[in-house]
Amino acid sequence: MDKEIIVSIKNLRMRYDEKEVLKGINLEIYKGQIIGYIGANGAGKSTTVKILLGLINDYEGEVKIGGEDITKNKVAYKRRIGYVPETAEIFDNLTAYEYLNFIGELYGLDINEIEKKATKLMTLFNLEKVLHGRISSFSKGMKQKILIIASLIHNPDILFFDEPLSGLDANSVMIFKEILSELANQGKTIFYSSHIMEIVEKISSRIVLLNNGEIVADGTFEELKEKSKEGSLEEIFNQLTGFNKYKEIACEFVSTLQGV
Repeated sequence: MDKEIIVSIKNLRMRYDEKEVLKGINLEIYKGQIIGYIGANGAGKSTTVKILLGLINDYEGEVKIGGEDITKNKVAYKRRIGYVPETAEIFDNLTAYEYLNFIGELYGLDINEIEKKATKLMTLFNLEKVLHGRISSFSKGMKQKILIIASLIHNPDILFFDEPLSGLDANSVMIFKEILSELANQGKTIFYSSHIMEIVEKISSRIVLLNNGEIVADGTFEELKEKSKEGSLEEIFNQLTGFNKYKEIACEFVSTLQGV
């Protein structure tokens, strides 16, 4: 049985002034995959995701989600997407319930469905006591949980997570990793971007590595490990991006601190 293509990217190019950020990206993403989408700062990860989200329009190439060109119906496909950005502006003058209600209504959910889901999901994340508390009083980790719930409340088909574990405690990290696994088992497609290579290595069914606007690796962790002959994803990343001076830089940094 053929795999169902959820996201199709063909010859994707993007330029900021004189700099070409994406240099002809070609990628097919299948239903139920967890994609570890990684690369150094400036590699083109965020630009790719913003294009898929419809936040950037002046690109070259073709992008399809669910078989439809995203330029044809710019609203309908976004109902299928959930997103947790690395840094998010959250309306912290609202209560958690008010915020989740606002997000749910944006996606056309019924008020009773929103209340039921919000209450249950907040409870599962151990936040039931602050459902009606002001977000401005929440810790970073609590706010991150609210963002995760908001990204999932409409049961999207495609999820984009950029450093989603920021501020989460160890128990919540374990819960979130299991949530991702269960979502993938149900056919959800997940883009997971992080600089924490150990997490990407463990949760991803497929890893796509960008370097200077080009895909330099694409496969399972075991496939990448076999090709590069390196042990960890961090070592594979360093080899493929040509970054091998980290120890030298660290030693020089510490020496400078010590006045050597």
